[in-house]
Amino acid sequence: MPDNRTVTRGFTERSELLYSEYNLITDVIGKFSTGSIEHQLLFGVDLRRLDTDTISINRAGTPIDVFNPVYGQPPGAITSRTDSNTLTDQFGIYIQDQVTITENLKLLLGVRFDTFKQDNQNRLTNIEASQSGDSFSPRVGIVYQPIPPISLYASYSQSFNPVIGTAFDGSTFQPEQGKQYEIGVKADLSNRLSATLALYDLTRSNLLTTDTRPGVPLGFSIQTGEQQSQGIELNIAGEILPGWNVFAGYAYTDLRVTKDNLLPIGSSLNGVAKNAASLWTTYEIQKGNLQGLGFGLGLFYVGERSGFLDNTYQLPGYLTTDAAIYYKRDRLRAALNFRNLFNVDYFENSFGRLRVSYGAPFTVQGTISWEF
Repeated sequence: MPDNRTVTRGFTERSELLYSEYNLITDVIGKFSTGSIEHQLLFGVDLRRLDTDTISINRAGTPIDVFNPVYGQPPGAITSRTDSNTLTDQFGIYIQDQVTITENLKLLLGVRFDTFKQDNQNRLTNIEASQSGDSFSPRVGIVYQPIPPISLYASYSQSFNPVIGTAFDGSTFQPEQGKQYEIGVKADLSNRLSATLALYDLTRSNLLTTDTRPGVPLGFSIQTGEQQSQGIELNIAGEILPGWNVFAGYAYTDLRVTKDNLLPIGSSLNGVAKNAASLWTTYEIQKGNLQGLGFGLGLFYVGERSGFLDNTYQLPGYLTTDAAIYYKRDRLRAALNFRNLFNVDYFENSFGRLRVSYGAPFTVQGTISWEF
């Protein structure tokens, strides 16, 4: 509220009486040649059914002074109720051909067809709503090796995914759609060490976010329009010396709102850092009585992130350290993992304007197993 100390509240009592999901995915792969050109053909079917019953009661809440809170106040009058069933059936069929034109040139061609139907029944009003849709989603990629250690690649793909549920006004959500362009290079620095560099541009539309409009109770979502993510990813992985492995990565992500009826165009999305990096290295003794004994050390950095969609506050960046001691011999596996070694205080994520979540403190986890 305008006094910067009073927070309006709501009370939501929600239960899902039934949540049933069924999935069936089947793939068939075949290899054949047409002259000098080799093919690896993939054919698949994807079936899914989701059945959800939801009941919720929303009540008004008493405002609270964050600097002088008075707890234990009862919830107010009922503002809205929900009692509905949503049944979603989805069917997808896809085919993909990985074509080896020459030893150093490969082409990937694929297409997927998706169709879905969603039925929603409001048991309070006896109103039924139904929606359906279908879409073709192509996928194209190419890999070229100018020299054996270097692979250059480019790809384009589309995606289609039904969005389950209804908005506050009872309307059903539209399917989520996406388009991605990516180019990159993979370099084999040695027989056991490689590096990859990728640049991508991803556009997603019809995404769900928390509905923060006045008068809408807690727990409802709204489709914001369109968001675009552009970034760079660099990864190095492999064995530097016998027993010494390294896994390092850096990602720059520029994720922004590009179309929206509520949020300013160009707003950053909450919880997504522009800069993130990690380094994990392990060493395992190769010979002698201590063969199989290993040690690991890792650094994980996450930069500053927007705390909420309207960019009203920022979550500070953080750096944590993990470590591990493990032992492998024949069928025995034992390990001690130390997470957040120096007990750094940090915010892992946020949920709206008024709620953030701390990251886990210093934690020790032990495991032991025997392989049969």
